[in-house]
Amino acid sequence: MEPAVLFVVIMMICELFEAWWQRADTIEGLLANGYRFYRQSIFVFFLMHPSFYFVLFVILATGIFNGWMMTVLVLKVTDLFLKITMMQKLFVRMEADDAIGPFLQEPMSPWLLLTGVSLYPILLMYALA
Repeated sequence: MEPAVLFVVIMMICELFEAWWQRADTIEGLLANGYRFYRQSIFVFFLMHPSFYFVLFVILATGIFNGWMMTVLVLKVTDLFLKITMMQKLFVRMEADDAIGPFLQEPMSPWLLLTGVSLYPILLMYALA
């Protein structure tokens, strides 16, 4: 099998795993699922995001760091640190703004979690092409 195709398939599997354990009805539920692992250790939380490490592996293994690859990496890092910041604000410091409260309780489509399954492998495919 072509290495690029294998990398894209592995990325899809990693993203499906992440979508599986993060699934929830609301954004607050999604953050609560992440906080379960964050409470154990921040390292456990990072280990629950294998696609982040896989992107780093692909960059190092292929030596490709073009605009598409940078986009994938920046999106993954932004996603991780946004979740960490929101979890700390909601569950550690107990500081929920009045403006963001209704947003966190809004019902979330199950398809929203699957956007990573479609977005990241496609971006990775462009990066490796």
